[in-house]
Amino acid sequence: MISLSHYSYTYPGVSTPALHDLSFSVKKGEVVIVTGPTGAGKTTLTLAASGILHHDYGGKATGEVAILGKDVSAFSGVEELGQHIGIVFDDADAQLIFTTVEEEIASGLENLDLPREELIRRMEHVLAITGTEELRDRAPYTLSGGQKQRVAIAATLALGTDILILDEPTSELDEEGSQMLFHILSDLKNEGKTVLLVEHKLDALITLADRMIFLDEGAIVAEGSPEDLLKDEKIRKVLHRDHLIVDESTCCRQTEYRVDTMTDPPVIEIRGLVHRYDQFEALKGIDLSISAGSFVALIGDNGSGKTSLIKHLNGLLRPTEGTIMIKGVDTASQQITELARIVGLVFQNPDTMLFEESVEREIAFGLKNLGVDDIDQRVSAVLDQVGLSGMQTVYPRSLSRGERQRLAVACIIAMQPAVIVLDEPTTGLDARESTRVMEIALALQQQGHTIVMVTHNMQIVQDYADRIVLLEKGMIIADTQYGGGGVICSRLCNTSA
Repeated sequence: MISLSHYSYTYPGVSTPALHDLSFSVKKGEVVIVTGPTGAGKTTLTLAASGILHHDYGGKATGEVAILGKDVSAFSGVEELGQHIGIVFDDADAQLIFTTVEEEIASGLENLDLPREELIRRMEHVLAITGTEELRDRAPYTLSGGQKQRVAIAATLALGTDILILDEPTSELDEEGSQMLFHILSDLKNEGKTVLLVEHKLDALITLADRMIFLDEGAIVAEGSPEDLLKDEKIRKVLHRDHLIVDESTCCRQTEYRVDTMTDPPVIEIRGLVHRYDQFEALKGIDLSISAGSFVALIGDNGSGKTSLIKHLNGLLRPTEGTIMIKGVDTASQQITELARIVGLVFQNPDTMLFEESVEREIAFGLKNLGVDDIDQRVSAVLDQVGLSGMQTVYPRSLSRGERQRLAVACIIAMQPAVIVLDEPTTGLDARESTRVMEIALALQQQGHTIVMVTHNMQIVQDYADRIVLLEKGMIIADTQYGGGGVICSRLCNTSA
């Protein structure tokens, strides 16, 4: 169904190949997982295997890519390829362009010229199996990251293609969503569909795979059954395998979380926070105080209100009701540019923050807006702090995902805000890069910054947070600072076992 023969690829304007001499094939009915460290070339491989590189990117390619026995150059373009291949990108926002979830799914189906009855049947089916029925009338921009990922999967599944390519499909999904995807892919495999899957978090999907390919620095360094490859300690260290070995003796350490900051003046004071997207109430009366210098993890299922909550901290969202005070300042009375002096938000996808032509210009942009004088010194210092020294002139989009994540962190900490908010900071990162990003966050806390982190990664919650707040359906239902450890302990153990 898909085959690559001695294929190499170099992006425009870059001298080092992103892929080097790849040869492999995916047969009809196979599920093949591609994995490897951050920056190994996995996303580039999905773009090559789908024909998108050839038709949309330019660059220099050698070797061959064939789909259904036909060279990709023989297809008229991405539209013709789309009749055979469905692809879910690692950035769900890049796929969602319509005003409602239902329109997102219907748009692709309408291009197939299906009878109205069949269109409705397919749409209702994918809404049901992806758990997105209640979202059908919602605008995609109002959804959480995990909900967007579900919708992107639903829209792709609706097309009914024989080949499915998924790039990090569980990166923003909660445990329920990951299990949902497992069952969907299992059914597709039984139907004889072909699946090429890029993943770091293998635990939810690994038993489905017929083969696994381990990619590093653009080359295949290992290929075989998942069982055989995971016997290699070097491979296991790259992957998020430790997330399933947390047991009750270690996952219920919430009694050890610090409570000595409870008497300190709060740097964040939220009272009666309500937020509505049209008629949908995303936050339902949130009360939350956070002391200076603490490291708070916000956890909860997709759609629980975590991202909506943190967007209020820097003014990206304004309260429908209630108040938010940051260092004694009412955020409702401040412009976003003024709030940036005290609150910095690192987005889930670093690419939404990066738009300049060089690393140093990315960091300098925010500093110029604040009227900072010592820009060069700050840029140099912060690059050293995040492990990107010497990369001032590098084009940001040529960096690996982990490097781009650290650059996004650098852009925020250069402005020296009192509060640093991290929205899923390890999404799409391998175990090593995840640790690097989290150690940067821990160092910032030790320097006196307040860290507020949204994550689904329960291992990271345990390793770094000194307070955990659990949200559900727009409400806080447990908080370790106020005796909610039992409920949160149960959540930690259940999502780690």
